[in-house]
Amino acid sequence: MSRGTGQGGMARLGLMLGLGFLWLPVLLLAGYAFSGSRIPFQWGGFSLRWFAALAENERLLEAAWLSLRVALGSATLAVLLGGATGWVLARRGPFRGRALFGVLAGAPLVLPDVVMGLSLLLLFVLLEGATGWPAGRGATTILLAHATIGAAYVAVLAQARLAEMAPELEEAARDLGAGPATAFATVTLPLMAPSLAAGWLLAFTLSLDDVVVASFVSGPAGTTLPMVVFSMLRLGLTPEVNALAVIILALAGLGGGLALLAMRGLRSL
Repeated sequence: MSRGTGQGGMARLGLMLGLGFLWLPVLLLAGYAFSGSRIPFQWGGFSLRWFAALAENERLLEAAWLSLRVALGSATLAVLLGGATGWVLARRGPFRGRALFGVLAGAPLVLPDVVMGLSLLLLFVLLEGATGWPAGRGATTILLAHATIGAAYVAVLAQARLAEMAPELEEAARDLGAGPATAFATVTLPLMAPSLAAGWLLAFTLSLDDVVVASFVSGPAGTTLPMVVFSMLRLGLTPEVNALAVIILALAGLGGGLALLAMRGLRSL
């Protein structure tokens, strides 16, 4: 056996072990969703009873719908804020306070979630006391908190993308008569699009998965799905959570498949 063949076999083995480590728990969770047992992690024969029970569980469904709306809104806002921040850091050039601005923009990347949650809670309390807004904590405060964190990730991706782009492309567009706004819309923004799309997906996932920050800035009117699942751990999970996880996996797989088809379609143009 040649050295190249041996290295290829080791690489395939490592890939299989890595994929198994990542996906085996997910597949087990999906399998137990079709169990008829009341215990979430005990097989009791094939059954769809927990999908029917999930359809009647208003608490889980409302929390899932709230988490989805918050994730969509916070990811979109994070792209707007993070994209603008990344553009300033990459294209604005030297200005007074640039280093401090960069440190503050990237602070959510390194601060613990507990610190971020507590600081945002204090901010919302001070704002409510001074201006009356927000009137209570709920979906709005969770959305703003998640957008703050997601914007830091988007800013890093956008800045890295712009650093790879030659500024001469934008200068050429201006030399041909395009104004700053037209050059940005027709040259810079399309080239930034992949990083912004990746940042949106990352911010969406972080928002959908967060429980620590949301626990600090939420109120009775805003209970996300991770918070509901975490609270159920104290009394015991039900197999309805497994059924909901299967639905989320199916939707994620459908979204990924559609995105892959769209990318292939764009490449074929």
